[in-house]
Amino acid sequence: MNRSRPFRISVLAVTTTALLATGAATSAAATPSPQPAASAAPSTADTPVERLIVGYKSRAAEAASDSAADKDARAKGEKAGESVGFDRRLGTGAALLDLGGKLDEGEAADVMEAFRSDPDVAYVVPDTRMYATAVSPNDPEYSHQWDLFESTAGMNVPAAWGKATGQGVNVAVIDTGYVAHSDLAVNVVSGYDFISDPFISQDGGGRDGNAADPGDWMNRGECGVDEDGLPVPGQNTDNSWHGTHVAGTIAAAANNGKGVTGIAYDATIQPVRVLGKCGGLTSDIIDAITWASGGSVQGVANNPHPADVINMSLGGEGGCDSGTQSAINAAVGRGTTIVVAAGNDNANAAYFNPAGCGNVITVAASDRQGNRAYYSNYGSVVDITAPGGETSPSSSNGILSTLNSGARSIGSENYVAYQGTSMAAPHVAGLAALMVDADPSLTPAQIESTIKSKARTLPGSCSGGCGAGLADAGAALGSGGTTPTGSNVFRNTADVSIPDNGSWVTSSVAVTGRSGNAPSSLKIDVDIKHTYRGDLIIEIVAPNGSSARLKEASGDSTANLLTTYTVDASGVAANGTWKLRVSDVYAGDTGYIDSWGLTF
Repeated sequence: MNRSRPFRISVLAVTTTALLATGAATSAAATPSPQPAASAAPSTADTPVERLIVGYKSRAAEAASDSAADKDARAKGEKAGESVGFDRRLGTGAALLDLGGKLDEGEAADVMEAFRSDPDVAYVVPDTRMYATAVSPNDPEYSHQWDLFESTAGMNVPAAWGKATGQGVNVAVIDTGYVAHSDLAVNVVSGYDFISDPFISQDGGGRDGNAADPGDWMNRGECGVDEDGLPVPGQNTDNSWHGTHVAGTIAAAANNGKGVTGIAYDATIQPVRVLGKCGGLTSDIIDAITWASGGSVQGVANNPHPADVINMSLGGEGGCDSGTQSAINAAVGRGTTIVVAAGNDNANAAYFNPAGCGNVITVAASDRQGNRAYYSNYGSVVDITAPGGETSPSSSNGILSTLNSGARSIGSENYVAYQGTSMAAPHVAGLAALMVDADPSLTPAQIESTIKSKARTLPGSCSGGCGAGLADAGAALGSGGTTPTGSNVFRNTADVSIPDNGSWVTSSVAVTGRSGNAPSSLKIDVDIKHTYRGDLIIEIVAPNGSSARLKEASGDSTANLLTTYTVDASGVAANGTWKLRVSDVYAGDTGYIDSWGLTF
């Protein structure tokens, strides 16, 4: 360590949450595939125990010798009145012990107490049965959903599924309505058709309780002319089935052996229809926002499923009008988080409605390389960026979701890749649904703050302003739904293996766009999965190469490290590459850096 102290470190506040290993205390390894971990099913008092996992401290003979471990197991078993023997060595170096049969909870507790009283034993846990609660989905098109899991510009969604899937959360999709699709049907609840003009509606009437999408095809010039006297649309168009595509990104069913996987695949979708032939009316949209969020609309029965989250992948020119803003404010006041698309005009989003409104999460779009998509609006009103895709030159770079093949009528269900901020917004709406599932007490402001502060730096370029960065679902749920402090966070969520009793490893974060030196209260949040965190030494390395130690090795036998260090880094420039440096200095336990970040 550099002892010249070119920047000062003072641990002003350390918040530590121990993530105790559940069941088999096997070491967590970095996996290249987007597969969240299984978690133990809830145990009951009658759950039998057949085996124990014992981790010995490195100095103990039992840590390396199978015969010594077997001798120790037999002696402790005899002391507890049970038959205990060595079975095998786990990959972590821990000993798996056979209890000679199924012991009840009390009998197993007696044996475990014999081990816990031994100073050479680091831990002892039952070898419990594990059940998958969130697995890599078996939906055949999941492998094409790069926007969910790719490390470059995906939203790191699988990392969040171990904590939430959207269960019990209702997301209102204010859009074109819903065309029946078997990959969505299980998650769709009754909505409403707020289109008041029968011409726009194309379903033969005005407002009604049926949010089914009959299509929004148009003939050339059917919607009038533009400011230059040119026909709108300029050519014949087919049905977009836009609302169904948006809904699939949010909550397409998972593990049903078909199609795609939604971000919050256990959430419900409530289709609220406002868009049809030639678009939609602001007045209808205002009523839809009000009704969807649980407010009252004259002549319409109250919503039986008030929305926790509203997605509006729609917009028009002219900036936010006061009517729309008033409806938004009231909806947020009722506890509904509102997510809107920034727009697809490669222009300042402030001049579009509802993108320019306050009290919403305005979402820009990125391409598969993490650049601002060429079409995406930008600017200071943008809060966050999410995958929106670019379908040229290859549709594989777009956002794949649920659709219908019907051009001028309802056809058969299918899956198509689209691009747009309309595709980016439902990524964030789905993330908001996951957060509400994980912590229903979160307010819309807390959800927005967390999504922004847990974003990671765009790996590509952005001109004009892309908000806090690229939304990161795993990071947003990493703190269990609490709201972190700080206005600008730079993160690295790539796993880095920590070799057992080995050399230093590093994980880097590139900080850009900051002026001057780092703050005197630089927050460094660290999430390390390790079976014996006392083995670890942790340092932070500044861009100029100077370093400071955050953690020394100790006798702390607890598994995993989730904590925040506060350091005085005012002596070094903020911009540049910062590194988290970690070393495991004892044998017998392994782990990896899960994620870490800097909050300025």
